[in-house]
Amino acid sequence: MNIAQFAIEKKVVTLTLSIALFIAGVMAFFNLSRLEDPEFTIKDALIITRYPGATPQEVEQQVTDLIETQIQRMPQLKEVVSVSKAGLSTITVSMQDKYDKHTLPEIWQQLRSKIDDIKSDLPPGASEPQILDDYGDVFGIVYALTGDGFSNKELYEYAKLLRKELLLVDDVAKIDLWGVQQEAIYVEFSRNTMNRLQINPQSIAQLFSNQNSVASSGQVKIGEDYVRINSTQGLNAVKDIENLIIPSQSGNGRLIYLKDIATVTREYVTPAQTHMIFNGENAVGLAISNTSGANVITLAENVESRLQEIQKTIPVGLEATAVIKQADAVTRAIDGFLVSLAQAIAIVIVVLLIFMGWRSGLIIGVVLLVTVIATFLLMDWSDVALERISLGALIIALGMLVDNAIVICEAMLVKIQHGEDRMKTAKLVVQQNALPLLGATFIAILAFAAIGLSDDATGEFCRSLFQVMLFSLLTSWVLALTLTPLMCYWLIPAKKQIATEQSGDKQTDDAYSGGLFTAYRKLLTFCVSNRAITCLISIILMASSIYGFSHIKGQFFPKSTMPFLMVHYWLPEGSDIRETKDDVSRLERFIAEQNEVKSVSNFIGQGAPRFILTYAPEITNSSYGFVLIETNSYQEINSLYPKLEQHLAAEFPQAQPKIQRFNLGPSPKNSLEVRFIGPNPQELRKLSEQAKQIFEDAGTIVVRDDWRNPVKTINPQYAENQAQLAGVTRDDLNTALETNFVGQALGLYRENDELIPIVSRATISERQDISEIENVQVWSASANAYIPIGQVVNEFNTEWENAQIHRRDRHQAITAGGEPIDGKLASELFEQVKADIEAIELPEGYSMEWGGEHESSSDAQSALNAGITGSFILMVLISIVLFNSIKKPIVIWLVVPFAIIGVSFGLLGTGTPFGFMSLLGFLSLSGMLIKNAIVLIEQIAIEENDGKLPYRALIDAAISRSRPVLMAAATTVLGMIPLLSDDFFIGMAITIMAGLSFATLLTLILVPVFYSLLFNVRQTAH
Repeated sequence: MNIAQFAIEKKVVTLTLSIALFIAGVMAFFNLSRLEDPEFTIKDALIITRYPGATPQEVEQQVTDLIETQIQRMPQLKEVVSVSKAGLSTITVSMQDKYDKHTLPEIWQQLRSKIDDIKSDLPPGASEPQILDDYGDVFGIVYALTGDGFSNKELYEYAKLLRKELLLVDDVAKIDLWGVQQEAIYVEFSRNTMNRLQINPQSIAQLFSNQNSVASSGQVKIGEDYVRINSTQGLNAVKDIENLIIPSQSGNGRLIYLKDIATVTREYVTPAQTHMIFNGENAVGLAISNTSGANVITLAENVESRLQEIQKTIPVGLEATAVIKQADAVTRAIDGFLVSLAQAIAIVIVVLLIFMGWRSGLIIGVVLLVTVIATFLLMDWSDVALERISLGALIIALGMLVDNAIVICEAMLVKIQHGEDRMKTAKLVVQQNALPLLGATFIAILAFAAIGLSDDATGEFCRSLFQVMLFSLLTSWVLALTLTPLMCYWLIPAKKQIATEQSGDKQTDDAYSGGLFTAYRKLLTFCVSNRAITCLISIILMASSIYGFSHIKGQFFPKSTMPFLMVHYWLPEGSDIRETKDDVSRLERFIAEQNEVKSVSNFIGQGAPRFILTYAPEITNSSYGFVLIETNSYQEINSLYPKLEQHLAAEFPQAQPKIQRFNLGPSPKNSLEVRFIGPNPQELRKLSEQAKQIFEDAGTIVVRDDWRNPVKTINPQYAENQAQLAGVTRDDLNTALETNFVGQALGLYRENDELIPIVSRATISERQDISEIENVQVWSASANAYIPIGQVVNEFNTEWENAQIHRRDRHQAITAGGEPIDGKLASELFEQVKADIEAIELPEGYSMEWGGEHESSSDAQSALNAGITGSFILMVLISIVLFNSIKKPIVIWLVVPFAIIGVSFGLLGTGTPFGFMSLLGFLSLSGMLIKNAIVLIEQIAIEENDGKLPYRALIDAAISRSRPVLMAAATTVLGMIPLLSDDFFIGMAITIMAGLSFATLLTLILVPVFYSLLFNVRQTAH
């Protein structure tokens, strides 16, 4: 039985299923997860290994290289990048794009096993490597806990309470605390006192070790009970530490209290590793991440509700303020897109009502609504969230969704108008169009398949575009063959009714005798009769558009419309974090005074929590500060940006600040980057300096390289002979210096759930005066007394060293980067410097490669191209199978390159750059063009089967398909209007709008012309 006949005869079943589908889709819509932007998997893990006392070069050679060598044995590896600093190795391991969030956990376990195998090979003193495979977790909610008059300790304690309670909220995965000030118990010894009493430092260290250990005291049977013996658990207060007794070294039996020779204080570690400041107040941050697939809007509501309950139990004055709340952005974005979707649907339906009559418009409008709602159901089943890409895909698809219904409705309208039987008409129209429409639908879907099959981050980011197209277009085909014939059967009137309803419209037996159809027939007849001229004009237009396309600016992804602005503040490498904090605090005061600013958050010594996927936080660095500015609206960033630039340049000339807007989609650290790879750090720096000079000459701002500036080091020259005679080892020397200037850990002070380090150090006057370095006392085992350090050191040299050594795939590599001035595209800057950079002469054994936006864009397009090949082959095969012919598919594919004409003129005319989304728009445009061409050529075959001569069949087929093609184009183009206000989709929207407007002419003119050429169809005398 014909599917249309079944749908009409079983109308109750058809309507019931359609209504059920609609209701289920509405329910699914409210159940869908909501995000502002799509998720993509961060396929990186961090391996952090500490090697105290080692130089960057020693860390590189003895730790980093060993670990990297082991990692490179993993077949899943994409690349390994490392940074070696004094005492610290940080390795970033990136896995190949084909692995996803489902396969990565197993890979990270393999990574752990690899690292476990080499732990015994690490040098003495190196810590166990710490593997962070949750590096890519996103903290969609960040609160700042502040309180006027509350100490850092009190903020921390209440932050722990909030964390404990909020972890119980549904869908909260974890909560990290940010900006916590670590406490320590400092035992400060005077150099003179220690020297006078001749107290061996080892005895003090042993004292703390013995006093503060935790050990089992056993159990004993008492009656029927078996009772555990619990001895005193270490030191319980600062006073206990002060009252520790140190045996005299003189042998006279005299006992000395620790408080008699040292000052014991409890204070915050100085210098601190990190600070968080919110609106000028010290703060502790609570960064909250959600479980996978959670609805962030519901999560935020639940967290806020629980927070309000907890607020009643904590002291007045403590306030938890949202710094980042992704749910607010998601709500704004989703609401905005739903409005755009509703506007687009309304525009499409109005166009249909105006140009096809209210009955046809109503039929197609109902089918469109059911299709869109049913798509929500399929999205829910497939775990596709409501976000920027998926909702944008629905808007893009609207024109194609009505295309199938228009074809069926138009064909039935014409036949019923000519008095043919309704059931026979429905059966015939569906029978003739079912397979061609299915093939055309699959080809339209395959146009988006390349992005759906791409494994890289960009492909994953845009994957819902393909998924929504797949769901919606297949649904539209099914409904076009079932619900559409049923509604046409009911609602399309016979010819007399049409004449009555359309008063004033002259009706004739020819449904295509109107003025527009007549004009099109004349134009088409002329073009087919003058094929050579038509082809020549088309080729000239295409050549001019290709030339014009070379003048279109390029852009990977546009900037985000988030009302946030970032300032990355860099002091020279090696700067004290206290200097960084002072500078950032001064900067914050200026920012807070600006009218555009709503709030300011500072993260000093480290980046902020990863609050969106496209932000990569900076690792710990004392010279770095991150300022997150929330403005009243996105538009106000444009006025704030230049004021910030001017203030930073005038007030902070010693710094390297970088003002940055957030990007949409995956983005590199710097917009413009070039890497040099080679074996010699000095040579690499020379190459980097040349590149940076070229960047600066081209107007690049924030020019810097990732090795930063060399830093000063003080190198005591160990006197081997004198030291051996004195019984002073290198370790003794290092311990004495560390104790004097920084402090040496003696043990741990246990307080509830906290382990507070106990640190021995010199008094403030002794540890802050570098001129006294030669008078630092070191214990001599031979003399059994302290001696000045100058007796075991020949001299103190001040030297320069690379503070950071960067490597890429085990080769040293330096990256010079920069940013274009605000308003200029990175692609323009790249083209400006490309020739000069590539002209830099490289020594033997050195190489150069581009990074930044150029690399990201190239990688994304390479991944896309890999999918395009397979999609293209399938599209060609489908077109061949549909027609059982080679010539007909050739006609279709000959038209596709001409689509660039409208795209080129559209982008040039609006000044819109051609970016990754524009590329996707061009692919979808090709699918639309091919779909229309397939339906037109199939109609030629139908006309010929009805007994018409080839020329008449060609012209009549083009005329009969003109209204569906024009309607599909009009609905698609006008439905795109809401996307013109979205920075992310504007490039795609203009590409499709301009391209499809011209491509419609291609379908209606060039397809018949090329068909007549290949099949030698000519007008006959008859």
